[in-house]
Amino acid sequence: MNNPLAQPLDLPCGAQIPNRLGKAAMTEGLATSEGLPTPELDRLYRTWSEGGAGMLLSGNIQVDADHLERPGNVVIDRKPNEEMKTALASWAKAATSNGNHFWAQISHAGRQTQKNVNPTPKAPSAIKINLPGGQFGQPTPLTIAEIEDIVQRFGIAAGAVRDAGFTGVQIHGAHGYLISQFLSPRSNQRTDQYGGELCNRARFLLDIVKTVRDVVGPEFPVAVKLNSADFQKGGFAFEDSLQVSQWLEEASVDLIEISGGTYEQPKLLGLEGLEEEEKQNVAQSTQKREAYFVDFALAMQKKVSIPLMVTGGFRQRSVMERVVSEGSADLIGLGRPMCVMTDAPYRLLQGETELPRYEDALALLPGWLSFLQRFNAVRAMASFAIQFWYYAQLDSIARTGSAQEDKSVFTATKEVMAQQKVLLRHRQ
Repeated sequence: MNNPLAQPLDLPCGAQIPNRLGKAAMTEGLATSEGLPTPELDRLYRTWSEGGAGMLLSGNIQVDADHLERPGNVVIDRKPNEEMKTALASWAKAATSNGNHFWAQISHAGRQTQKNVNPTPKAPSAIKINLPGGQFGQPTPLTIAEIEDIVQRFGIAAGAVRDAGFTGVQIHGAHGYLISQFLSPRSNQRTDQYGGELCNRARFLLDIVKTVRDVVGPEFPVAVKLNSADFQKGGFAFEDSLQVSQWLEEASVDLIEISGGTYEQPKLLGLEGLEEEEKQNVAQSTQKREAYFVDFALAMQKKVSIPLMVTGGFRQRSVMERVVSEGSADLIGLGRPMCVMTDAPYRLLQGETELPRYEDALALLPGWLSFLQRFNAVRAMASFAIQFWYYAQLDSIARTGSAQEDKSVFTATKEVMAQQKVLLRHRQ
């Protein structure tokens, strides 16, 4: 096999991923109001399993029902009962039907919990998200006891998915969620053992990694999703990310996924935030649109020897092949293309030269919305509206087996918001 994308990837723990293409984690919002996986999730992931990726990552599986990334998250915040065990096992069976890996992304949203879920979320410090619209509440600082409890919740979730038939677990330490909030000196202004110097800000993550590894054992893949940087002034910088990645390697992590940004600075979506992007000390290539974080991965490869996954922007097969061949990344993460083209990995392996960039078509929005996107006060809100279009595609695949590419952004937004209202009403 000469195609570098078709080569298997051996992980430090001994597991092998059959090829170099992975389905990136994307929030689904398809669980019940109680956080149970549903037949719709089974259908969605069976479809993706048949699509040829060597590894699928789940969307956010929350370890605290009071801190959802969005209504409809799967929640494992205690040892699962029989109903949860059955639902998790069904999901895992569907998602591995083609012999691929299926890893659970476990997470805690922290202050990035919407106010309609929790008006007073917990966070490292009482620092509110700087976004317009008032959709996020004023956070309350976590106590030491609460921090230690959350660490144990990550272990419980990891053990539950392993027992259910998932083949790995990813700890979400990026995108401004709770672990990322601890890592950033901008959102973590604690003065105890979890704040201040980087070694203290990384303590929460490293405690979680140790707990998860102790639960799942040495032969089960454990990954971490880590920001290359927050791209915010005074935030988590690339030099910090390099050091944390070395600590993660020492802690027996099998793979690091390199990403970046937060809700305030959505670099993960290739979008501008509400403030000027903080430049990072890393050499930049001409591939920024095609592969947002590959330059950071290339620099990180000089510091760690464990495999790296890069997600964000990839569309051209030639670029993916070159990135893997040159060692910039070991695994390519595909996200948005698979919201419509669910067999994108198979097509790439069979010779497809380029995947669609649906966000370019969505840029053809009505003139008034395009005009509003010029203003910082609504730019983020408009970006989230486009995200709702992708959410609606996942919902359509899950319920009908196919996407609805011709659906408008406005119809999608209306439908997704209506579904979230139903889920929230059932939670009350």
